[in-house]
Amino acid sequence: MSSAVAAIVLAAGASRRLGHPKQLLAYGNETLLQRSIRFASEAGAAPVFAVLGAHADAVAAAMACGPALLVLNQQWERGIASSIHAGLGALNAVAPHASAALILPCDQPRLTAGHLRALIEAFTAQTEPSIVASTYAEVLGVPAIFPRSAFAHLHALSGDKGARALLADPPCALVSVPFPGGEVDIDIPADLTQLT
Repeated sequence: MSSAVAAIVLAAGASRRLGHPKQLLAYGNETLLQRSIRFASEAGAAPVFAVLGAHADAVAAAMACGPALLVLNQQWERGIASSIHAGLGALNAVAPHASAALILPCDQPRLTAGHLRALIEAFTAQTEPSIVASTYAEVLGVPAIFPRSAFAHLHALSGDKGARALLADPPCALVSVPFPGGEVDIDIPADLTQLT
């Protein structure tokens, strides 16, 4: 498979259960969103898109001149599927020759550039269009790479059905890559202990 993998970092949610934007949470000397973008870039994904929605102005202002192209999802309140659609729209406009999209959230503190690189390497090793998904806590999840042939299936998602919905019934071959700690994310205040 071609190695032209673009990345779509989903960062449009309102973080209502957390009480403040998780995109702007500090982890080390950067925010969770900056960290996810940096890892995607270091892993070799290009271009990298960050889909913003709730708190977009504050998040964009905090981004400064990062390596990501910012995409505003005006319909973010409709659910995560709308952010995937916005990211794919930007990808098709800016990188029409990309062979796949690496879709990832911005709130997995155990994420590493090495894991994203392993996903991309597994994708490029396939001889036919395949989905490459992370596996953790005995489930398949994101980050995951979807070949262009699966984009129509991603566009068919609606509401709060995210990319994981396709992993349960994949439209093509599926390869899994272990992601220890992938089940750890930041949703509620108690989860903030994971950032220490």
